[in-house]
Amino acid sequence: MTTLGIIGSGNIGSQLARAFAKLGHDIVIANSRGPASLEEFAAEVTAAGGGTVTPGTVEEASRAGELVVLTVPLGVVPSIPSEPLAGRIVIDTNNYYPARDGSIAELDEERLTTAEWVAQHLPESTVVKAFNHIPAADITAHAEPSGSSTRRALMVYGDVDAAVRRVTELVEAIGFDAIVGGPLRDSWRIQRDTPGYGPRFAAAELRDQLAAVRSYGER
Repeated sequence: MTTLGIIGSGNIGSQLARAFAKLGHDIVIANSRGPASLEEFAAEVTAAGGGTVTPGTVEEASRAGELVVLTVPLGVVPSIPSEPLAGRIVIDTNNYYPARDGSIAELDEERLTTAEWVAQHLPESTVVKAFNHIPAADITAHAEPSGSSTRRALMVYGDVDAAVRRVTELVEAIGFDAIVGGPLRDSWRIQRDTPGYGPRFAAAELRDQLAAVRSYGER
């Protein structure tokens, strides 16, 4: 198994830590409050069996492995140091909520997708969009074995095929059908307020939802 980093221990980060640890992966998880705030959570997940969860600093989580999940409020992304994430595959789970994140002109004007905006702040990383359109609790509650007729589908977007394959394998391993949607510029199809965002859909249903979305900017 591998070691994964997770930056952000909120709803999505904590549920992904549980899902990855269940597979036997070792996790280094960080938040803005410091490692001490994560000791109880880490001990609970580790005691459940499988891999381990270790509290760390943001830099430690960034350097923990080749794959790092970035799951913080979008407005916080520019404050995350980019250098420790250089050369890593960064899984971007973020969504844009102006009331929380402040106004971001490139997103308001639909000149960039949220994933492209994150990628601008991490120029030495390979950003892959995933896990942004599933409610946090469903990450563990909706996981099903491969081949299940009701297995939920999740989208994966990225500009580098090898990185997309790595993330797709991870999505499949924790219990979901992964659909590769194309490059980051196409990830607007599963951003907030699109038809596929939020509800549970099997693969064919999710593809139908993606086909129904409006155009984005002048793309």
